[in-house]
Amino acid sequence: MVKSLWDSLCNMSQDRKPIVGSFHFVCALALIVGSMTPFSNELESMVDYSNRNLTHVPKDLPPRTKALSLSQNSISELRMPDISFLSELRVLRLSHNRIRSLDFHVFLFNQDLEYLDVSHNRLQNISCCPMASLRHLDLSFNDFDVLPVCKEFGNLTKLTFLGLSAAKFRQLDLLPVAHLHLSCILLDLVSYHIKGGETESLQIPNTTVLHLVFHPNSLFSVQVNMSVNALGHLQLSNIKLNDENCQRLMTFLSELTRGPTLLNVTLQHIETTWKCSVKLFQFFWPRPVEYLNIYNLTITERIDREEFTYSETALKSLMIEHVKNQVFLFSKEALYSVFAEMNIKMLSISDTPFIHMVCPPSPSSFTFLNFTQNVFTDSVFQGCSTLKRLQTLILQRNGLKNFFKVALMTKNMSSLETLDVSLNSLNSHAYDRTCAWAESILVLNLSSNMLTGSVFRCLPPKVKVLDLHNNRIMSIPKDVTHLQALQELNVASNSLTDLPGCGAFSSLSVLVIDHNSVSHPSEDFFQSCQNIRSLTAGNNPFQCTCELRDFVKNIGWVAREVVEGWPDSYRCDYPESSKGTALRDFHMSPLSCDTVLLTITIGATMLVLAVTGAFLCLYFDLPWYVRMLCQWTQTRHRARHIPLEELQRNLQFHAFVSYSEHDSAWVKNELLPNLEKDDIRVCLHERNFVPGKSIVENIINFIEKSYKAIFVLSPHFIQSEWCHYELYFAHHNLFHEGSDNLILILLEPILQNNIPSRYHKLRALMAQRTYLEWPTEKGKRGLFWANLRASFIMKLALVNEDDVKT
Repeated sequence: MVKSLWDSLCNMSQDRKPIVGSFHFVCALALIVGSMTPFSNELESMVDYSNRNLTHVPKDLPPRTKALSLSQNSISELRMPDISFLSELRVLRLSHNRIRSLDFHVFLFNQDLEYLDVSHNRLQNISCCPMASLRHLDLSFNDFDVLPVCKEFGNLTKLTFLGLSAAKFRQLDLLPVAHLHLSCILLDLVSYHIKGGETESLQIPNTTVLHLVFHPNSLFSVQVNMSVNALGHLQLSNIKLNDENCQRLMTFLSELTRGPTLLNVTLQHIETTWKCSVKLFQFFWPRPVEYLNIYNLTITERIDREEFTYSETALKSLMIEHVKNQVFLFSKEALYSVFAEMNIKMLSISDTPFIHMVCPPSPSSFTFLNFTQNVFTDSVFQGCSTLKRLQTLILQRNGLKNFFKVALMTKNMSSLETLDVSLNSLNSHAYDRTCAWAESILVLNLSSNMLTGSVFRCLPPKVKVLDLHNNRIMSIPKDVTHLQALQELNVASNSLTDLPGCGAFSSLSVLVIDHNSVSHPSEDFFQSCQNIRSLTAGNNPFQCTCELRDFVKNIGWVAREVVEGWPDSYRCDYPESSKGTALRDFHMSPLSCDTVLLTITIGATMLVLAVTGAFLCLYFDLPWYVRMLCQWTQTRHRARHIPLEELQRNLQFHAFVSYSEHDSAWVKNELLPNLEKDDIRVCLHERNFVPGKSIVENIINFIEKSYKAIFVLSPHFIQSEWCHYELYFAHHNLFHEGSDNLILILLEPILQNNIPSRYHKLRALMAQRTYLEWPTEKGKRGLFWANLRASFIMKLALVNEDDVKT
């Protein structure tokens, strides 16, 4: 694993732009020390002083620094005192400075140093000493005349990366390191120049990767006979060719590509003519190279039809990425047919201005085609019947629009298993019942298009993996294609409002439906989709209402690893009071969600209230009070229409006396004589009530015609319903007029407990008012009568004054 990571560093080393300097620094730190101690501790020991305009190494570096970057500064010298105190230093980057000379003795006290980068300086000479721990040494892009390889380098047994530069080469310059097991050798040939037509030689040590970097702005002119016994990957950067010097590159490559171990060739930043490009393809055709990769190809001058011999080849894959075509008028057949007729298995042409690819004229050997980020239209491969071996077709980021033409394109691709047409402008509106997919398709990527739910009516019948994320699907129609083999479905980032059932997808095991509009997922989803082993449905606007309870409950029954992102990605969006609450923490009572139970509970509560109310009405005789209140209100209403003068003329009595018939003897023999002798006019029902009128109306009329009301209380009084009527109306009438003319005479003692509960008015009056108690001793009766008559004196005086005024 560590070795492969070092190889990746080698592949990145040719890119020396400042913008990626910090990235390399972090990578180096992770590679060397990241696996040995916790990463948080390593961050503390990483010091980055890159791009600070420094002219010397800072003095205040932390002593426990393990990784130090001083790149992209103006440092001209490195001295031992600058770094000798950094005993734990393992990574040092000094690239892009102005260092002219380097003495390896400065690292005498840095015995753990493993990564040293002094590339892109002005080094002309070095002084060497043993550094047993060094694994990465980069001296490339400097001003060395010859390769700076010391005999001491032969002791760097751990060295895996070696970067060098020189203006000229000698056959045995690399002999001191020939026995090392190098993973990558980087040779900077930017400063190399021709010596009067002389051809130099250089024996390259065995290595996994050889990376040669040429001058970016000069035509290729290197005349070095390089040879290597064992090489796995050859990488060339900055190649500028025309028709004249095209052969010089092929001569240069002849010896390097001779060995049987070279399987991978990469050409980066290459500018050439179309004629030279075809010659290069022809050059590699009979070679043992299996993978040819071309990055950043610029085609110049003109494009004409070139002859190409498609002989038997070891080449398996040709990958061309990022093509700039500076020729605008050319024959499309001349360009596209060279690629279409290739007898290889894998062809990848991406990020190019190609608008089309012709169908191979004869049965093709292609099993993999990748045309990502071109300008292909719906006409590509229409009616093509020669791609019967094709298994994978990738048409990402093109100009495809008609979904059904894409389906028709695959009709004759009988071996096609994987199709990727994502990131196009496909729509499925014009569905005409024509659905001509290749039945062999197992993986279909239709993501990031403009497809709607109608796409489900036209899909490959045997598809197992279907990606429809980031489309415009609002619902899945009922009459969908029955995809019995479908195992994985991705419909994330659409507008679906519910989880799809598995009626049409009986084998579905993986469903991705996050970032949709699912608010009330179906509670029976897990019953319908019993084969589900992975569900990703988070980041939806869940409405936390009763309908969601069963879905949340069902999630609790399945294994935690089945529901991806649970519980953090599953949160309430509505109601506002619950927004942001995790579904796991959302609870509602069974009563509020069960309509039947809620109805029964409300009905039972209403019944209890009704029974309780009826009991209280009967217990407190509420109907009687209501009836009395109605009659009193009617009488009061009639009284409001009587003029004030008439009211005054109708006050005929000083007192209305209410008593029980059992107490009539005391009223007639005691009360009347003692009041009437002082001209106090008394109203008694038996002598003053008007015959023919109801008792209630007589009571109300005569109470209103009296200034005061006297109530003779006794055990017999509280048993008389009519006495209670009189008490009720007298209390309401006199208090309504703002007076306090209710007189209570207690003829015989009455216990509160003996007063019926429905006579609560009497209870209240006896508890709140002072009453006159009839004395049984005759000697006390004089005071009783005096107190009773005194309650009339002031009022009589006032009445007399009113009479005078009237």
